[in-house]
Amino acid sequence: MTAPSSSDLRGAPADRVRAALRDGDPLPGGCGFAGLLAEPPSLDPRDRDGPVLVRDVLGRQPLFVECEALDPGTARIPTATDAWAFDRGALADPEPVPAGSVVSAGGTERVWRLPDPAPTADPEAALAAVDGAVSAALGDLAASTRSGGDDESSDGNLAVAFSGGVDSGLVAAAVPEAPCYVAGFEGSHDIAAAREAASAMDRDLRVVEVTHDDLTRAVRAVAAATGRRNPMDASIAVPLFMTAEAAAADGFDRLAVGQGADELFGGYSKVVDPAEDSRVDADTVRGARTETVRTLPDQLERDVLALRAAGVEPATPLLDDRVVGAALALPDALLVDGDERKVALRRVASRRLPESVHAAEKKAVQYGTYVSRELDRLARQAGYKRRMDDHVGKYVEALCSEEKPAGEGRD
Repeated sequence: MTAPSSSDLRGAPADRVRAALRDGDPLPGGCGFAGLLAEPPSLDPRDRDGPVLVRDVLGRQPLFVECEALDPGTARIPTATDAWAFDRGALADPEPVPAGSVVSAGGTERVWRLPDPAPTADPEAALAAVDGAVSAALGDLAASTRSGGDDESSDGNLAVAFSGGVDSGLVAAAVPEAPCYVAGFEGSHDIAAAREAASAMDRDLRVVEVTHDDLTRAVRAVAAATGRRNPMDASIAVPLFMTAEAAAADGFDRLAVGQGADELFGGYSKVVDPAEDSRVDADTVRGARTETVRTLPDQLERDVLALRAAGVEPATPLLDDRVVGAALALPDALLVDGDERKVALRRVASRRLPESVHAAEKKAVQYGTYVSRELDRLARQAGYKRRMDDHVGKYVEALCSEEKPAGEGRD
């Protein structure tokens, strides 16, 4: 992902996006793209006149259009300067451009779909493919910290969001000079795990201890940036926001994150025995993994907007197209083996990280940082009791309105 700029296209050169559109290639290289493509390929069989809006298959770059402009029956053109934006706050009634889509005056059309390759028959070949893809993506991240970069990388001003697990450990190992940051409440699992992992890797760790005042302020900021006021989105985005804010205050304008690894490599408990898990529709490990991958566009919109609101641009090497392609071809046994999840990624990481890091089990960020727990505590202190329906949601809604809920900020 590239640094914010006035460019009409982010994340990839226009020529690459044109080729992806012409060839129907969902993974043309890089870490996603979005924006205005001024000259769609002339060989494109679709009847489009003039520029189009594009967003990659995983939605790694957020892109929004005025809702009114999406109706082909209106006079408003979606590609007009005032009708689309990378920042939803720049529009009156923003609607996300669907991942994998092209938007033109003629409407919205899905042109790229997530590949569904057959599992690689040879496990060693599948593992080698992941190893090569991860190595290449992490190598690009390391190179971007040593040079001025190109269309897909910024300068070397990079920090790492670090929670002590295999995902952030791999990212951190690629950029040994970059400082690591972790945010959470005092005594939280993520802070303890990050400290242990940083010690094992001999890394500089900067701990951001969140307070209740920090939490309420960050919830408001995240809601304003993302347009989301539900407790789950708030609890996930707030630790990212706080981590990024601290890095930005120290002068860093890029934050390397491990986003995408859980979805791509089978990191969720619901992929272990999907036939018996009501949280997924699929009855196979690969099918359940595909369901989690399809949640990425919605998640990444939230995370990227929260990070940008904090003053940094995310770098997401584990969402590189090469990594995505290799991960999608993994057989079941390299996703889940018994109770072990993210098997392939852990094996790749075993050659790069101490065992205590590559084998570490990590809690979901909203629980590992205690943000979800403390948001519930603040809701109850403000009079939103658990017997109420969606008591935390009601508290978050009040918190983000003009009226401050009673009891806010009490520790």
